[in-house]
Amino acid sequence: MSESSSNRNLQVFLNGIWKENPVFVQVLGMCPTLAVTNSVRNAIAMGISTMFVLVMSSMLVAMVRKVVPKQVRIATYILIISTFVTIVDYLIKAVSIPVYKALGPFIALIVVNCIILGRAEAFASKNTVYRSVLDAVGMGVGFCIALLCLGGVRELLGSGSFLGVPIFGPYFEPWVIFLLPSGGFFTLGAWLLVFSLLKERKARRAAQEQSA
Repeated sequence: MSESSSNRNLQVFLNGIWKENPVFVQVLGMCPTLAVTNSVRNAIAMGISTMFVLVMSSMLVAMVRKVVPKQVRIATYILIISTFVTIVDYLIKAVSIPVYKALGPFIALIVVNCIILGRAEAFASKNTVYRSVLDAVGMGVGFCIALLCLGGVRELLGSGSFLGVPIFGPYFEPWVIFLLPSGGFFTLGAWLLVFSLLKERKARRAAQEQSA
């Protein structure tokens, strides 16, 4: 594999983590992002579940992309995705009933998650298995990071704990609003502002370097 090809593959992987982060840049998958990030545990479980479905479905879509007729490609992608979602559903139920109850219907809604179906249509259906898996892993890691950012802030301020471990001591008065849906919107808005400022700062620095 040539150096230029390696660099392109690395860029495919890194795009989902930063440049094309599915939550903070593309603003996709908002339903589970806002609903299950009231704790770090739920955020980790949803992030790993979504990444598993994303990687496996992208790999399978890339494998069958040349044999699936264009007329039924979306139906085929949904069938593939729903198969892996069912596997995840049973696995979570077998591993942890409390997590399964906390995530509720949002496990099944992974089937219609814009991130997964979007990557299957926009990338996996047009690229090799290797590049599709790299893209899926990058997007999955980016999604996990976004959920952890939201879940960490919301649990820390809403419960005074992180992964159930008390952080601020017994005298801390939790900001319960961060455990409610409105707290999810506040936290997401704050993180979107941070990413927007960082992106603007990077663009300004690049413009200054170019002019210099």
